Amino acid sequence: MEIPLAMLPQGSSVKVVRIVGGKGITRRLVEMGFIPGEKVKILHSDFSGPILVSVKDSKVALGRGIAMKIVVDGLGE
Repeated sequence: MEIPLAMLPQGSSVKVVRIVGGKGITRRLVEMGFIPGEKVKILHSDFSGPILVSVKDSKVALGRGIAMKIVVDGLGE
């Protein structure tokens, strides 16, 4: 099931499917490690404010608007 990263609960482990956005935001997210097939784990999310995720052995804080542009798959994996 494909869903925006921002919609998932804390503790979810998923894989990036694609980034929905312009060239600038896509390039920035790819540089941060959000590439198709990459595993991402949500470390902190309370459905308001930024979320904290782990990607490529790094912790990254993302605003909800940006996290909505990252489409992921694998809820419950």
